[in-house]
Amino acid sequence: MTIKINYLTNRNNKNVTNHVFFVKDFFKSISSSLKSFFSETEIKYVNQILKKKNSKKNFLFFDLNEKKTIILAKVTKDHKAENLGAAFYDFIKENNFNNVSIYDQTTKNLDNDFLINFIHGVRLKSYEFNLYKNKKEDLNLSLNVITNRNFKNTELKYKAIESGTNFARDLVSEPPNILYPKEYVNRLLKLKKLGIKITVYNEAKLKRLGMNSLLGVGRGSAKESFLVTLEWYGDKKNKNSILSFVGKGVCFDTGGISLKPAKFMEEMKYDMAGSAVVSGLIQSLAMRKSKVNAVGVVGLVENMPGGNAQRPGDIVKAYNGKTIEVLNTDAEGRLVLADALSFTEKKFKPKIIIDLATLTGAIIVALGEEYAGLFSNNDELSKKLYEAGEKVNEKVWRLPLHKNYDKLMNSSIADIQNINYSGGAGSITAAQFLQRFIEKTPWAHLDIAGMAFSKKAANLNPGGATGFGVRLLNQLIEDNYE
Repeated sequence: MTIKINYLTNRNNKNVTNHVFFVKDFFKSISSSLKSFFSETEIKYVNQILKKKNSKKNFLFFDLNEKKTIILAKVTKDHKAENLGAAFYDFIKENNFNNVSIYDQTTKNLDNDFLINFIHGVRLKSYEFNLYKNKKEDLNLSLNVITNRNFKNTELKYKAIESGTNFARDLVSEPPNILYPKEYVNRLLKLKKLGIKITVYNEAKLKRLGMNSLLGVGRGSAKESFLVTLEWYGDKKNKNSILSFVGKGVCFDTGGISLKPAKFMEEMKYDMAGSAVVSGLIQSLAMRKSKVNAVGVVGLVENMPGGNAQRPGDIVKAYNGKTIEVLNTDAEGRLVLADALSFTEKKFKPKIIIDLATLTGAIIVALGEEYAGLFSNNDELSKKLYEAGEKVNEKVWRLPLHKNYDKLMNSSIADIQNINYSGGAGSITAAQFLQRFIEKTPWAHLDIAGMAFSKKAANLNPGGATGFGVRLLNQLIEDNYE
């Protein structure tokens, strides 16, 4: 559905028949705050209707006359504005409302940003990926916001965040025969027009740099592997003060020689979601002209079985010089991130490094689809991420890192092995592996395997790719670094 937002000062728009008012609760008679919108005759009629209506729903609607429909949106203490907006989108779609007016005056007793966050939720929920459908629903919604306030600057910020989120969703939703590493690179190159510096490292350059851990993952594929950096400098006076974000970009993961089961393998097109979030974040920072310097680094590979594929038992030398015994080729995301993380720290010397990856199935066992797993070497960074996640309902939950877990990842013939077969703690030991490739920078790892896509529509997501992480990291930056 295409949504057009119109900001108007005149509430007497004769072309609009559906009128939306926010109320703190449903009532048996019309509240004084709404009386200015109705005549005395209409108030009597409305009161009669309200006595008969079910007050358990979020939205009530009824016809005031043949040309005027009233929609009441209930706001409770537990409601986040974005989630109510998402629910409102479902409501108007289900009831075929395509032109509605929302009255800002009825939000004056709510949070100052309630209305713009509500609209943000409507737009996020309206996302659809129907590029490959021959028959598409061509629905349009006009949302008229009756207000005396100027939302221009706030609107620009939210549009940038929505654009970044939907860019991430688009990348994750694409089928793997379309979005393989080279095509991914081509799409990132288009971000140059926003003022983002894009640098592409092909296989020849990666070999010269010694990124054998990343390159090993892609050896079985006919598709070339890449590492791409996306640089946004919004604070040119402090160009050496950099925030960095690293994403796992396995465009399709068969498991390699350690082949996955056939059932649900099609979902492994989502294994590049971490890189998509990083890409969407940098796009949104550029679009909203964020006053920070941020670098995104994404490793783009395809993990396939083949005559040249990496074998269980192989040993590779990573970018930072450490040797890795590859016991399982399906523990490949950490191999990609290992080189990307150490490269990011050495080249950009950032203030922080945050990586995102659909890294382990174990995190879904632990946290389901409610929280991303957070692992970090820094308490302050962890606290900031947790608080940002609570604000935007992209929640993270911290799990431990400890030197005692290292024994599960120590190899008898190399510096480290890529999987722990003996001691459980699959998500923790994966994070413990990644920590070996961080020297001293404050670092956080977000395992988003349970959050990157959803089979059911929920909260702000229509189902499918969620873009989880773009809003979280925007909020982290806005609260702490801008």
